[in-house]
Amino acid sequence: MSNLKRFLPVILLGAGILVLVLVFIFIKGKKTTETTDDDGTLIEVAFPDRPFASLTPTVDGHYINLKIEKIKVPKAVSMDYELLYSLPDGRAQGVPGTADLKDIDVFERKLLLGSESNGKFRYDEGVEEGSLTIRFRDTKGKLLAKFSTKFHLQSDVSELASIDESFVYKFDKKPKGIYFITMETFGLPASSNVTSVSSGPYGVFSSSDLPSGSADGWQTVASNLFYK
Repeated sequence: MSNLKRFLPVILLGAGILVLVLVFIFIKGKKTTETTDDDGTLIEVAFPDRPFASLTPTVDGHYINLKIEKIKVPKAVSMDYELLYSLPDGRAQGVPGTADLKDIDVFERKLLLGSESNGKFRYDEGVEEGSLTIRFRDTKGKLLAKFSTKFHLQSDVSELASIDESFVYKFDKKPKGIYFITMETFGLPASSNVTSVSSGPYGVFSSSDLPSGSADGWQTVASNLFYK
């Protein structure tokens, strides 16, 4: 009995260490499962089959019209979308959602830059940049493909630029009272015969007709779509 008492602290210490090791292994395995959702092996979608995404601001700048065209991801039955944007004070806001893809190849949704409660709206002012991420999933919820892009919301400027400044569109004459979003669009419309690009494609989407201008060094698919 005295020998058992002598070794009891050692036994308890060993049991405690074993419990900690098992908990560590469990937590590590759980984290791996969660991160694999976005970082695992995804379907490689050829450029001609990539979805074409656009974000078009409304005339008051309070909403953004999200449109996803040419949805061709094999076995995808649902699509998660997430619009994130930054406020002037550094806070981040998000507008998430999920869409059923049954029998559709075009998805549209009007997204509020702000919040609504009991019919009362609060609009976020001074929004200039953010990101759009879309994720395609199968019947079991497994991630099949993911696309993400950053967008630049501008108004009353003489030129437009992507967030990374690799694309610039210069107006012939500075417009007033029009909101613009410049972004990469993942792919191009189904009507395009472009099969590959080395840069872009970029789209310029405006709350009114796009004023005349130029983007030096870029080819055009339409007046507001550019690629290299």
